[in-house]
This record gives sequence, C-alpha cells and structure tokens, in this order.
Amino acid sequence: MKRWADRRWNSRIRTHFEISYSSGREDGSGVLANISYSGALLIQASVQPRLGSQVRVYVLLSEDSPFEVVGKVVRHVEDGFAIEYADLSPELRRLIDDAAAMVANPRHVPPGRQSQS
Repeated sequence: MKRWADRRWNSRIRTHFEISYSSGREDGSGVLANISYSGALLIQASVQPRLGSQVRVYVLLSEDSPFEVVGKVVRHVEDGFAIEYADLSPELRRLIDDAAAMVANPRHVPPGRQSQS
C-alpha cells in the first residue's frame, strides 16, 4: 500500500531545458528535468541552494520566449534540487502547458508565440 505522502497531486512532464537561476547572492545554471503545476526538478545544478530558500529560475523555451518561475527549495537530489512554486498564476500555468507541448512536439510553437516577421 502506498503511503499518502508518496502520492503526487500533479503529474510531472519530463523536459530538458537549460536554465539559469538565482537564490539570494548565488547564481547557478542547470537543466530543468521535469515540471508540473506544483513544482519543478532542476538537475546538473552548479550551485545547490539551501532547503527553504527562494529561487528564481529563468527558462528559455525558445529564443524569444523566456519565462521566470519563483519557488522554494523543498528537496535536494544528488545533482540538483526540487522547487515548489510560490504562486501558480494563470500565466505560469500557460507556460507549463507550452513547455509540455514543446516536449510532446519539438517543432511546436505555442499559440501567440509565432514570430511576427
């Protein structure tokens, strides 16, 4: 029987986006390994922020559509850490949907993000 604490409320989407992040006076880089509506896992982290610290993560989905996610470090893993979002705004929800669509179809350009050439 699974323990209640082991259950995830939101399914995780595997990704592989390069990211940069900052926590206080520390800056780092790594890879966004998975994302959900509640949080994200960052691996290959150059700096591992303390548990409970606020982290600002910058993800570049495509050349012209960077987005920022703010969260709290809730868990450390061997080469990275997990964050839980401070707030799931409608914009963040849409950006997570865009990331999921890009992973499912790498040639997909999210609606409203086509270049205006």
